[in-house]
Amino acid sequence: MNRVSVTIAVNGQPFTASIEPRQHLADFLRETVGLTGTHLGCEQGVCGACTVEIDGRPQRSCIAFAAACDGSSVRTVEGFDDDPTMQELREAFSTHHGLQCGFCTPGMLITSRDIVRRCGETDERTIREELSGNLCRCTGYMGIVAAVGSVCRGKAPQVKAPPAATPVRAAAVHLPEAAMAATAPRSAARPSAAPAPAAAAFGASAATTAGDGAGWTAIDQSITVAATPDAVWEALGDVRRVASCLPGAEVETLEGEALTGRMSVRFGPIKARFAGEGTVRRDEPARTGRVTGAGRDSGSGSQAAGEVVYRVAAAERPDSTTVAVTIRYRLTGTLAQFSRGALVQDFVRRMAETFAANLSASLAPGADGIPPQAVKPAEMNVLAMLVSVVAGRIRRLFAGR
Repeated sequence: MNRVSVTIAVNGQPFTASIEPRQHLADFLRETVGLTGTHLGCEQGVCGACTVEIDGRPQRSCIAFAAACDGSSVRTVEGFDDDPTMQELREAFSTHHGLQCGFCTPGMLITSRDIVRRCGETDERTIREELSGNLCRCTGYMGIVAAVGSVCRGKAPQVKAPPAATPVRAAAVHLPEAAMAATAPRSAARPSAAPAPAAAAFGASAATTAGDGAGWTAIDQSITVAATPDAVWEALGDVRRVASCLPGAEVETLEGEALTGRMSVRFGPIKARFAGEGTVRRDEPARTGRVTGAGRDSGSGSQAAGEVVYRVAAAERPDSTTVAVTIRYRLTGTLAQFSRGALVQDFVRRMAETFAANLSASLAPGADGIPPQAVKPAEMNVLAMLVSVVAGRIRRLFAGR
């Protein structure tokens, strides 16, 4: 992967480094600069543990690309030692027992300092609303709110409210469409600088997912199906058949390019059922297709959005087909904690293998087009699949000794 050179002023000191375009600011601060006071929690921009100041404004460093901060000034929790407002807040947090495990405290302090300087003396309701983007799992917030209120007391606003957006120079980080043309087996996960329109066909309206944002992940995967390219292309045009090959997927209605459906997933003891809408588009001459959608699980309140782009091509073996797939997705809410980590790559590979086997079975001579094991949509057990992946890794590790 091509690397880019960035220079970022961190706590007043310039740091220049050659980094991958996909590296987010939090990892840059922790791994390249060596400042570990910035904590990583959800890595989805939800929990606020990674909050830092970028050009004077509190922002999430887990969803900001370091390359996009080239030339910016960043201030972490380590950079406020001489700041009188921060000193007051640290003492107040101690006095009012505003911390317990301390994991959320760095981001909480930076947000609290912004509240004091921007709002001055204010009521408890405003403080709670201002703190709503920073989550704490220990204290119940009472001590935190009391600490911030005590520092706010008697103060006038010291700074004006920031403008709607502070322009940040983005180093062109894009996901090339040409990547889908490759047919060699591969599997790679990366953060996407440009979000896709919204998770595969099971998701609120796809139109609501368009636009710029962060927190997206893209995964490339290539699968081989034991059937001719003509047969595979025709089968992929049958959306209900495709859904029957993927555990947990179910198409409810299909009208033209629009569809509604559900995706049932189990994360250990947690069950989720995403329901929503999507669109399906196909390019016959190029033999490429695109499925977009977005949905919500009413139980956990988690939301998923994403896009699947595929290309059908002849494989090296006779009567077999390679399907190159790019999956772009974003998962927010309670279940977002399951969408990070290197195991995602292995999980997607295992899912692709399951889908390819089911699709091949549905195309076998005499088959009715629906794999027997997929006639009744079963929920996808993510935890069981991840355990299987880990077990496989352990077996390979000891087998190599």
